[in-house]
Amino acid sequence: MSEELREAAREAVRLAIRGGANEAAAAASRARHVELSWRDGRVETASESTTRGLGIDLYVDGRHASVSTSDLRPEAIERLVQDGVALTRALAPDPFRKLPDPALYEGRASVDLELFDPAHDRLDATARRQAAAAIEEAARSVPGADRILSVSASVGDTSAERVFVTSNGFEGARRGTDHGMSAEVSVGDPDGRRPEDWDAASARFLADLPPPGEIGRGAALRALSRIGSEKGDSAVTPVVVDARAAGRLVGALFGGLSGSSLQQKRSFLEGMLGKPIGSDWLDVKDDPLVVRGHGSRLWDGEGIAARPFPVIEKGVLASYYVDTYYGRKLGMAPTTSRVSNLAWRLGPGGRDGLLSEMGDGLLVTGFLGGNSNSTTGDFSLGVQGFRVRGGKLAGPVGEMNASGNHKDLWSRLSGAGNDPYAYSAMRTPSLLFAGIQIAGR
Repeated sequence: MSEELREAAREAVRLAIRGGANEAAAAASRARHVELSWRDGRVETASESTTRGLGIDLYVDGRHASVSTSDLRPEAIERLVQDGVALTRALAPDPFRKLPDPALYEGRASVDLELFDPAHDRLDATARRQAAAAIEEAARSVPGADRILSVSASVGDTSAERVFVTSNGFEGARRGTDHGMSAEVSVGDPDGRRPEDWDAASARFLADLPPPGEIGRGAALRALSRIGSEKGDSAVTPVVVDARAAGRLVGALFGGLSGSSLQQKRSFLEGMLGKPIGSDWLDVKDDPLVVRGHGSRLWDGEGIAARPFPVIEKGVLASYYVDTYYGRKLGMAPTTSRVSNLAWRLGPGGRDGLLSEMGDGLLVTGFLGGNSNSTTGDFSLGVQGFRVRGGKLAGPVGEMNASGNHKDLWSRLSGAGNDPYAYSAMRTPSLLFAGIQIAGR
């Protein structure tokens, strides 16, 4: 961990208190991102960027402001803090703005979450180029590849470090890496359309990524499976939502759990704590201590010690996501401000088992456009996927729309797979719903 970042954060806090702030919290960070994009046999773009910065929250006489800079020289930090304190004094008071109770910093787990890959620095331009080329080569090797019109690939990685210091006793440092690959393939349909689809993977450690060829083949097979897609009949029908696509629904549901949404009367889940919001299958825990997890952390953005906690237990809402600011406004004990990793109640089998259980219905493999209203819970989303007959795929469908209300939707959840999506902190499994309104022809 960079001592420059640590000293910059500490000095910013010291200067703030010396300059008249009652409390202060500073975060200093550095990140490096490299990405190579590839299209149809050649490198399209290659980029590398390194950013660094310092942000400080100032609490002065009941007032609050956040100021930041990308200049970490001592004289620049001193000027930032002086100007920031003067600015804060000119703002309206906000009695709810203050640092967390130091008791919330206590109990930080000592586990090694393995968020930083020591082999990260071994990546070079040649390896990234070879991976991108292998993605395209694999895509163009699948059966039916003569219909492929274009293959795009991306290979990228990020390393970042952050130090956070408060004037009331918190100091923490963390660093992490992320590695990712993706592919997008477009194909020619006999009717002149150009359906496309994608595949992607991401991981903290490079060694945890699948081979590049797996990403290329996956994208190509998905795109080719869209050929001949047609609009299905309108109906209220059983639906299996693929694990990769289910995050769209879960994200809309969890958007109503934030303290800001509750306080601003923008949540359809306001007043539902301790009440049912779904079926028994809706059983989810927030777990920030997953080794190598995408959302893992030992402490959150305020320094609150990270702990697993239940969010929804057998359909009953158990917790909101509340930081200290909105906790004071709402009269609630804080939990944390944002989702870490989700841990779901899983079923005995995978997606195929859910399709077999469903019999006839629809498999949704992607949501396209649409909207979800966090105040009312109403949603309307474009969908694509496959008809299912007798538990088997029976042809691609598209240009359809799923609509309803989240409270009704999650009460219809009747099963989950054992296949949580590995490349997202939401880790959603495939989900079976007893009935969703689908608009088609």
